[in-house]
Amino acid sequence: MTPGDGRPWLPVALLLLQVPGCSSLSGPNSTMGTVGGSLSVQCRYKEKFRETAKYWCKTPCLRDIVVTKEADREVRTGRVSIRDHRADLTFTVTLENLTEDDAGTYRCGMDTSGLPGYMIDLTFRVVVSVSPARTAAPSSLRPTSIPGLHTTLPAPTWSTVTLQETPNPSQHPGSLLSNIYFLLLVFLEVPVLLSMLSAVLWVNRPQGPWVEVDSAG
Repeated sequence: MTPGDGRPWLPVALLLLQVPGCSSLSGPNSTMGTVGGSLSVQCRYKEKFRETAKYWCKTPCLRDIVVTKEADREVRTGRVSIRDHRADLTFTVTLENLTEDDAGTYRCGMDTSGLPGYMIDLTFRVVVSVSPARTAAPSSLRPTSIPGLHTTLPAPTWSTVTLQETPNPSQHPGSLLSNIYFLLLVFLEVPVLLSMLSAVLWVNRPQGPWVEVDSAG
């Protein structure tokens, strides 16, 4: 098939080629891209078709989108390019800047209609799907980063300071026991100290004048 030849029998012939068993040309059955992105399709052929022209078309393939007859040279038509890698018997088609209109059924093809034993071109069907581009979330829904958060924190209030200075006793049983022990020491030692003080005062009390009594009188 050559560009613009408009062979009226080609769509019917392509339907016949959908019958399984044609392995001279193979590739992916489907591929997917995103609007604004790109995708590539790689088709593989047999050694005997190394010098055959390769092309890419969209069904009903009345015209080729892009065709190449040379090895390792990219041929471009608009947003579509094709390159024949004869060293590994593959050719790659790339669609760029995809739109939703690019979705549809395409074919990797080889111009075999002029070769002995071939009345029609060999093609392989590939279904291309194009999904809408992902839209960015509204700014109101985006999580905002706060650089230098430690410098923008509010000053602690009196309630937070009080809470930090007076922890819950139930969370610190050791502190509660220390307080009880201190109180016991106070209640036990204070009476002892008072008793000792009283004894000292009693011993050091001032002595009054003695009155001597005459036994003879």
